[in-house]
Amino acid sequence: MTLLESVPNFSEGRDPQVMERLAAAATAGGAFVLDSSADPDHNRLVLSLAGSVSLSDGVFAAVAAAAESIDLGRHSGVHPRRGAADVIPFVPLGSSTLEEAAAAARALGDRIWDELHVPVHFYGAASPSAPRTLAEIRSGNPPPFDLGGASHPTAGSVAVGARPPLVAYNLVLNGVEIEEARRLAASLRESAGGVPGILALVFRVSAGIQLSMNLTRLGETPPGRAFEEAWKRLPPGATIASEEVVGLCPASAAAGCPGADGRLLESRLSAAAARAAARACRDRGTGSAGSEEMARLASRLEEEGESLAGLGFDDVLAGAERCAALRLVLRAGRVSSDGLELLLAVAGRGFAEAISSGVRKSFPERMAALDERIAALDP
Repeated sequence: MTLLESVPNFSEGRDPQVMERLAAAATAGGAFVLDSSADPDHNRLVLSLAGSVSLSDGVFAAVAAAAESIDLGRHSGVHPRRGAADVIPFVPLGSSTLEEAAAAARALGDRIWDELHVPVHFYGAASPSAPRTLAEIRSGNPPPFDLGGASHPTAGSVAVGARPPLVAYNLVLNGVEIEEARRLAASLRESAGGVPGILALVFRVSAGIQLSMNLTRLGETPPGRAFEEAWKRLPPGATIASEEVVGLCPASAAAGCPGADGRLLESRLSAAAARAAARACRDRGTGSAGSEEMARLASRLEEEGESLAGLGFDDVLAGAERCAALRLVLRAGRVSSDGLELLLAVAGRGFAEAISSGVRKSFPERMAALDERIAALDP
């Protein structure tokens, strides 16, 4: 089975009712909602969604709700945007491929134009010919739409793409002027000879001057390194007041980044599996002879989901073990499914790959047992 993540960015970060409507639409459409990150300064909502065959239906439902609820003509915010549903990337998870993500992106783009009449740019691996970037689409001279003509009168247009995992990482700077911050951002950008995999912009927000980065080559520049590189380039007297991960961060990239604690991709995948299993327990237990036992199991699974969602980098070994144990619990409770086992397999493997060599050497017997359980996770 294919497991993909989609991280749609919507042009609404201030109205709670609209934001709840978008997340609810994605859930009703069949997607697992892993995270919801809103920013009123940017006036932007980032949903982190996952799923297999039903993911695209959930993303489309959220896009349709955005087209109905958001009038781009009334929108204001510091972040650049062209649409109510502004950017929709698809990201392969586990053993899924970028080609599978690109196919899902192109199919969604077709549906958005056919059913909603919102024009579409494709970008990244979903581009129809040479890969196109978001910067090109947002430029003053954007390319023609791949689907459709003039922008929708209220919903604008949408950029739908496919890409490898990235981390959106923000730092709030103290003691700098906006032009100093822009020079710092320019020195970080890979395109200007800076740090591999860093895209950087600067915004003035309510908390101060924000350095907003997309980290696109996590193997070379995870958030911890991005922090260090920004710190080295600060002008005299300047400091970093805070850090923020927007959306989720793979566990393998989370070392040295306190802002990633509680925002690990793997923790949210495993939490989604636990919560979905809890709902299945309640559904199966209604009116049955074992309804009381199923209700107790549902409560335990809900508690486990809440706990898993908050794991940090220091918990990756325990997270991998808990994914393997949760698989057995779901099977014993007869609420397992291929989809839930796929979530746990990807999460468990991601946790295991993030375990440091030092931890592996310190717990050889524990690691040997874990490796056997992780190998058995594949549905």
